[in-house]
Amino acid sequence: MKKIVFVLFLLTLSPKAINAQSPFFIDFKYILNESDAGKKAQNYLKSKLEKGLKNLKTKEVKIQEEEKKIIQQKKLITPEEYKKKVTELRKKVSSLQKERSKLLEEVAKERTKARNELLKNLNPILKDYMKEKKIRIVLDKKSILLADENLNITQDIMKSLNAKLKSIKLN
Repeated sequence: MKKIVFVLFLLTLSPKAINAQSPFFIDFKYILNESDAGKKAQNYLKSKLEKGLKNLKTKEVKIQEEEKKIIQQKKLITPEEYKKKVTELRKKVSSLQKERSKLLEEVAKERTKARNELLKNLNPILKDYMKEKKIRIVLDKKSILLADENLNITQDIMKSLNAKLKSIKLN
């Protein structure tokens, strides 16, 4: 009997009486991709990657042309000279692969650096917003299954971030 009374008592309490403030959420991925600084960093990295890949593609075409020439000359040159040219060609291919890996690794490092810089600038903004609005917890949207859109503070935070951080220095 005491348990039933206690459960009924808990059900009659309003959320304000319990002081259970709803957690708010923010879409970090959206902020990283759509903020002014985030967009500029994304465009810079995309341009750098495309330029590097275009350069590598040009080198790859030259190597393929060289390979065709070597194959055509196979019967005209000595076996030792043929082996020497094939070895040189393999070195060029290996060098090209290393260059591609280096480019991809460099862009990935710069992307991580940009993300960390953006988050470093985002944290104080988020803390100030929480203090101002008396918010106790903010979650990342990707961790939430379903929530009321009124609890989404992404746009407010994005406005503050855009006002504070115009771009990220990457190089």
